[in-house]
Amino acid sequence: MATRSIGIIVNGATGRIGSTQHLANALVPIMAQGGLAVGDDRLIPRLLLVGRDAERLAAIARSHQLADWTTDLDAALSDPDYDIFFDAAATQQRVAVLAKAIAAGKNIYSEKPVAPTAPQGLALLQQAAARGLKHGAVEDKVYLPGLQKLAKLTTGGALGRIVGFRLEFGWWVFDGSEQPCQRPSWNYRTGGGGLILDMYPHWRYVIETIVGRIARVCSAEWIATPERVDERGERYGVAVEDSAATLLELEGGAFGTILSSWATRVRRDDLLTLQVDGTLGSAIAGLHRCHVQTSAQTPAIAHFSVMKDINADYRAGWSEAPPLTAYTNPYRVGWEAFLRHVAADAPMRSDFAAGIRDVAFAETCHRSMAERGWVTFAPPDSRSQ
Repeated sequence: MATRSIGIIVNGATGRIGSTQHLANALVPIMAQGGLAVGDDRLIPRLLLVGRDAERLAAIARSHQLADWTTDLDAALSDPDYDIFFDAAATQQRVAVLAKAIAAGKNIYSEKPVAPTAPQGLALLQQAAARGLKHGAVEDKVYLPGLQKLAKLTTGGALGRIVGFRLEFGWWVFDGSEQPCQRPSWNYRTGGGGLILDMYPHWRYVIETIVGRIARVCSAEWIATPERVDERGERYGVAVEDSAATLLELEGGAFGTILSSWATRVRRDDLLTLQVDGTLGSAIAGLHRCHVQTSAQTPAIAHFSVMKDINADYRAGWSEAPPLTAYTNPYRVGWEAFLRHVAADAPMRSDFAAGIRDVAFAETCHRSMAERGWVTFAPPDSRSQ
């Protein structure tokens, strides 16, 4: 089997997502295992790390035994040995950076959100299409083991007709006064911050892959912690939402809810849970585990007592979903799909049009809050996933 290299510019290599998820969990393992099988060849990534901090870049490169890094983005984009540009840097810079990469003739792969607004994302897609470039968006959460198990149950019909669902996500993020804030301050400022733009793009593809296509939304958002302390120890006012609740109607007529918050203390099975209820059973998945309750296992609850706790164990009667036969890191799944897309024109489910639909979902929820009512989910792209 012949080997050939494919050059990848990794922009934002010093950030947590870039260094841990995409390098340590995806690209470097592909390289260490001799590349990716594509037809009769093995495709070996050749990485060029890009960031603003030379010292941190050098340290990350050393840790992964990588030779090439630079703080000069323009020089990286002008190098013809690199066919792919990947962006995991700051959201507020994404449109300008991706536009430069497209102008340089690079195939683009982007972290979410692919743009702050759907029209901006659509403009990038049109630019890439005009140059005949390949494009993709990171949609990793659906490949989490718990959600994969849940998807097998819903798409395989084990739960019957879907009657409802509930997605809950979040934890407590300290304001920085007593304990350090676990999230950077730009998450709480205009121009790229906000829980909805950060997380709702994920919830779009998770729900539409596992449950059904979204038709309408009715959403609310609020600021639970109005003041925080930034990285310099200075107090600042939070300008964007840190909590949100959304009611959704699917095309098939079922309804469901999303509740996400950076201001909630966790007392559920996992940091993320998705429960789907159907006529033949229900299933609830976290990041790794998934439990099922069939009709035969469902207790006949007739009443509750206002005088005495009946001490019912509502977790009884749930069983573990069948295990996965194999599991690949979600970020690696995305990279393998995109590399095959670029090298062999293999289908790419999460292309840029899918990334635009993710952003459009967040925008629709913002619009619902502004209009105080139901809003139809109608993304601006003609190739909606």
